Amino acid sequence: MRSIFITIAAATLLGGAAVAQTAVTTTTETFVIAKPTDVLSNNLIGLNVTNDAKETIGEIKDLILSQGDLSGYIVSVGGFLGLGERYVIVRPNAVKVSYTENDNKWHAVMNATKDQLQAAPEFKYEARWKR
Repeated sequence: MRSIFITIAAATLLGGAAVAQTAVTTTTETFVIAKPTDVLSNNLIGLNVTNDAKETIGEIKDLILSQGDLSGYIVSVGGFLGLGERYVIVRPNAVKVSYTENDNKWHAVMNATKDQLQAAPEFKYEARWKR
């Protein structure tokens, strides 16, 4: 009887250790390492957006995150010295962001015209999105 009790206790302890070890090794990682191809938000905010004709058509003012993923750039278009500008949301895949090593500059290029951005649905900084 005593040997059965010891066997059950040993099996329980070993089984518990196996479960604990599994729980530790299957947790998701908390930290990541930046890759050379990654972009910091402060490199994007304030970046002029140009089109293929090298015309400045807007400026990235903000980023929209949805469930932890980048879902849009808020781009200002029109206006002068901050007056009369309006904001539109552009999908990230519509803007090609690149870095040029030679001049140490970030670039944002979009296949659109200023008129197309002006005609896009407007985003307003209000309620939960006040600046």
